[in-house]
Amino acid sequence: MSIPTDITVSSQQKPVRLDRYLICQGLNISRNRIQGLIQSGNITVNGRAASPSYLVRPGDQVHLRQEAGPLKRGRPEAEDIPLDVVFEDSDLMVVNKPAGMVVHPAAGNYSGTLVNALLHHSNHLSDAGDGQRPGILHRLDKDTSGLLLVAKTERAHAKLALQMGARKITRRYQALAWGPMEEPEGTINAPIGRSAFDRKKMDVSAIRGRNAVTHYRVLGHYKMISHLELKLETGRTHQIRVHLKHLGHPIVGDVAYGGTGRPVITAYARHDPKPAEKILDSIDRQALHAAVLGFIHPATGKYLEFSAPLPDDMEGLIKMLKTL
Repeated sequence: MSIPTDITVSSQQKPVRLDRYLICQGLNISRNRIQGLIQSGNITVNGRAASPSYLVRPGDQVHLRQEAGPLKRGRPEAEDIPLDVVFEDSDLMVVNKPAGMVVHPAAGNYSGTLVNALLHHSNHLSDAGDGQRPGILHRLDKDTSGLLLVAKTERAHAKLALQMGARKITRRYQALAWGPMEEPEGTINAPIGRSAFDRKKMDVSAIRGRNAVTHYRVLGHYKMISHLELKLETGRTHQIRVHLKHLGHPIVGDVAYGGTGRPVITAYARHDPKPAEKILDSIDRQALHAAVLGFIHPATGKYLEFSAPLPDDMEGLIKMLKTL
């Protein structure tokens, strides 16, 4: 079946959410997939980005951008990709994702993902949710390393998802951020929503945003850099990255949220740019790592907590910082 790239809304159409409207257009793809395409800016209305909740009206021109790639359906392919499995039993897995790996297939990334690796590793993954994301309960950005929780059964998936929704899952990160923090610890309470200027980014917005809370603690100070531990109370997209940018302390190497490039050098090393340039040359991604993951086991009821050491690039950056 061919998938249309341009749809004109019928003159008889009553107002309905954009995502629901598209589900009824015979595209044969999931609502989650449609929402992802809308939020990434690959589905537009009348030439402009829109939210999934936009109410379509008669005559609206809905366009699916060709660069979104083919809309693949069905279970992803299993691929023999090495996995760092921290814990595994019949109900779940905890894996340590390397930086540079996408969690699940999406537009432009249909292979080489964590899901492709998981399907090769195990014949038993939860089918709850979108078929492109078997077992996946939460995500990490491509260039964020660290611990992820994977469900192997529908029962485990449902119980762990309830814990996630109730904010009972412990998630602590480590990050290297620009500038000295004014306080040794604190809480960032600022709503996060999709940027009005770039649909691929998020920003702090009292109007568009949803409640977002991040707790932080300073682990160490170096020249121009703070080593932080951050605990998520909520789980908004890019939450830590957006919150630290909002505070004026973007994460080192974060291209999307102001952690790299000439503006950083100007802001933090105006009179001595060489150390800042050396810092930026030492890491090619945002210096953010999901270090601790804790949860109540869905079958035994016992609390489990796992940790993953800092990856080599972040450890190397810290060692270098100590010499500046």
